[in-house]
Amino acid sequence: MSEKKIPLLVVCGPTASGKTAAGIALAKEYGGEVVSADSMQIYKGLDIVTAKPTKEETKGIPHHLISVIDMGERFSVADYTALAKQTISEIAERGKFPVLVGGTGLYINSLIDNVNFDTAETDGTVRRRLEQEAAALGNEAMHERLRAVDPETAEIVPSQNIVRIIRALEIYELTGLKFGDYKKMNRGKDSPYNVCMIGLNFRDRGKLYERIDRRVTLMAENGMVEECQKVYDNEKLGTACQAIGYKELIPYFEGTVDLESCLDKIRQSSRRYAKRQLTWFRRDERINWIYLDEIYNFDEFIEICKKIVAKSEILCYNNN
Repeated sequence: MSEKKIPLLVVCGPTASGKTAAGIALAKEYGGEVVSADSMQIYKGLDIVTAKPTKEETKGIPHHLISVIDMGERFSVADYTALAKQTISEIAERGKFPVLVGGTGLYINSLIDNVNFDTAETDGTVRRRLEQEAAALGNEAMHERLRAVDPETAEIVPSQNIVRIIRALEIYELTGLKFGDYKKMNRGKDSPYNVCMIGLNFRDRGKLYERIDRRVTLMAENGMVEECQKVYDNEKLGTACQAIGYKELIPYFEGTVDLESCLDKIRQSSRRYAKRQLTWFRRDERINWIYLDEIYNFDEFIEICKKIVAKSEILCYNNN
């Protein structure tokens, strides 16, 4: 007899689209708990620059997989899916409703599609050679190499993310497959979840970009620069140095670029990241998109979400 599937509500979308508030409101509506799917919020520190929800913002809703990994620690998508699976199971065992919230599409899809990382191709010799070539040639050269053999992956992986670039090149060398095709082949036979996906977006892309710009300004007013300065002075970041908002401030800390120019760079990087996120999510036909610039207020938004959840019938599997 097959194991009973866990109902799982996913709230996804680009940066600054309002996922945090939506996830909290929906978790409150259904007696749930939030599981983060954010590749930067999972690290300790850099709370402001990665937009971690404050205690006041969570409104008493338990949040998981935020600030659980040390900055210098290497952390993979396989590590994330293992942690998330365990966390979601524990939430369900407590009779609560898990709500997965975030913008890291690779984390979300690897989890809900039950990608099997135990059989993932890897070769220490190939990996070390690619890492050496990256150190010698630079990120941009490796990104262009990836674009030549796997343009789809290169489109959604920024040149700064050398770990994922090397992984995609390694997969291609070992299997001859593009990363997306390889991932499809390694999906588990069946997902452990009954999933309902809600995506947040704007018909007018300019409105999303305006939200991003305002958010960066607010972050700066709330201490983002001081937070990043302390990390720059005292910490070895490892993978966490990829966080948008931190790396763009380094020239300011080094005294080579003025602060406002660095903040403009953060806005630009955030807009580009939002575009990559949307490119990723638009490929998933399971997502029920809600266009926030067509909605009158937040109450109307929640009512639309409730209709989507009801239509999905995932709550028929919930024991609450």
